[in-house]
Amino acid sequence: MNRKILFAFGGVVGLAVLGFLAFGVFGIQTKFTNTTVDEAGPVFASAGASGLPSDDVDEQTVDDMNEFMADNDMPAEVSVDEGMPSMPEPEIITLVSGSFVDRSHPAVGTINVLSDGTEQRFLRFENDFATDNGPDLNVYLSAGATADGDAGLFDDDFIDLGDMKGNQGAQNYEIPTDVDLSVYDTVVIWCVRFGVAFGAADIS
Repeated sequence: MNRKILFAFGGVVGLAVLGFLAFGVFGIQTKFTNTTVDEAGPVFASAGASGLPSDDVDEQTVDDMNEFMADNDMPAEVSVDEGMPSMPEPEIITLVSGSFVDRSHPAVGTINVLSDGTEQRFLRFENDFATDNGPDLNVYLSAGATADGDAGLFDDDFIDLGDMKGNQGAQNYEIPTDVDLSVYDTVVIWCVRFGVAFGAADIS
């Protein structure tokens, strides 16, 4: 009888350990779920007004601003409905593009580097992007590697743009202004926990 209890207890412990490894370490549950995002295009600092409700002004503030500008030879007139005088919309251009290819997992979709003519740049996964879900996925810009080259080079020299927001859909990642894209010209979906690339794209 004691032996049966011991075996049963050992079985329970074994299942608990397997469950911890499967879900806590290997993140097997992510294989069966998708995280879909649908971000609008990135907002550049040059766009000016934030559009946030907290930045709206009331009628008294508008009158005070108009009076001040009139007294100081600043002829622009502000109204509550119109807000501040509009600035020209910055032109968003695509500097470079690429397409994801499979690595250790399937990966598809278009990737663009967007600029508004200033030093600010964004990496944008378009809405056709998709890969498998997985534990601890980050977006890397890698140097010295190509999308279809040696995966061991991907994490030798890289810039980490942060956690991947979703394994499907449109999403934006700001690129630090000091990053040279002629050097860091491969985008990698990198599983930090296991050191493997889910997908990669050349943007040279």
